[in-house]
Amino acid sequence: MTSLATTGLARPHRWLRAHPYAADAALAAAVLTIVLLGAYVGPHAAAHRPGPYFVVMSLFACAGLVLRRPMPRAVLAFTCAFTLLETVITGDDPPHTQIALAAVVALYTVAARTDRPTAWRIAAVTVAVLTGTVMLFGVRPWYAQENLGLFAWTGMAAAAGDAVRSRRAFIAAIEERAERAERTREEEARRRVAEERLRIARELHDVVAHHIALVNVQAGVASHIMDSRPDQAKEALAHVREASRSALGELRATVGLLRQHGDPEAPTEPAPGLGVLDQLVDGFARVGLRVDVAAASTLPDGPATATGAAGAADVVGPLPAAVDLAAYRVLQEALTNVHKHAGPGARAEVALLRAPDSLLLTVLDDGAGRPALATGAAPAGADHGGHGLIGMRERAAALGGSCEAGPRGRGAPGFRVRASLPVR
Repeated sequence: MTSLATTGLARPHRWLRAHPYAADAALAAAVLTIVLLGAYVGPHAAAHRPGPYFVVMSLFACAGLVLRRPMPRAVLAFTCAFTLLETVITGDDPPHTQIALAAVVALYTVAARTDRPTAWRIAAVTVAVLTGTVMLFGVRPWYAQENLGLFAWTGMAAAAGDAVRSRRAFIAAIEERAERAERTREEEARRRVAEERLRIARELHDVVAHHIALVNVQAGVASHIMDSRPDQAKEALAHVREASRSALGELRATVGLLRQHGDPEAPTEPAPGLGVLDQLVDGFARVGLRVDVAAASTLPDGPATATGAAGAADVVGPLPAAVDLAAYRVLQEALTNVHKHAGPGARAEVALLRAPDSLLLTVLDDGAGRPALATGAAPAGADHGGHGLIGMRERAAALGGSCEAGPRGRGAPGFRVRASLPVR
């Protein structure tokens, strides 16, 4: 299909769309020219030449087309009135119905710019009045070619206007749907970016909070006993070096997620999970936090219970990667909070319960704790604005689970963290 750009008409077309009155004035002049040519140059023009009244009425009827866009119905009534006036009153024999071409254009405009039921009612009345009047007062017999031609032209004008209106509505609906789809894609992209940023923020927080807490404690111990017990100070510094090395490794793995796909320097090691729970527990044991681990399972296959971090993964069984990582991070953050806030000499208990459809994690400590932790606020003497409990809840909620943290209750000291993670 040839476009306006290829035919060189793009610029005039844009100019006419920007100046609608100029376009309608040109249309009115063209219709007037066709009407006068039909009346004076037609096959019966020599025998039935129209008088000056016909020229004046044609001029007024076509001039009304300049206002066809802002007042389509009024222009239709105006042009129909001049058509009826020429047919009934002027006394031309036969009447020159070429003036009805202005009414045909006005009827097309009404059909194109009005809703379908109203347009068809107006078209039916217009066709009936014009055709009926011409058949009664026009060329004899009533079924003459000129009379039926007027009926056909008015009917086609109404149909063409309705088709144009339907096409415009269809195009507008497509454009609106495309804009809505584009907005939806942009909103989805923004949502995915926000979720990815939140996920990376949780990973960085868990890695930094855990390892830096261990480094802080070991560095304090080394500073305190450097002069009196240098051997133990060296051991504490070795733990500091190991914890910092682990922190750097996990930070490198997390930051590697931001690298381009296919980067050879991107890390390929798997994300941590319950399979390395024993390493996590050993890390806390080296800084003085005793952690007891117990696992139970209601699965038909595999061991039903186990004590100790080494056998917990066998009892829990294989987990989806997202659930495995979330469980590990929840335990890591809960034990880090116990180490930081439960007081010296505290002991933590970790319980894992694997059901066919869920994994239940519980972390208890017997330290003094601080009530502010139950609401996620920072304890006295600590940095404000922590996100540990918030991150645990977000991880669980992202999988469709839940996470609760608060005092153990019933007068028992310490805190409890309970998380339920759906497996399916």
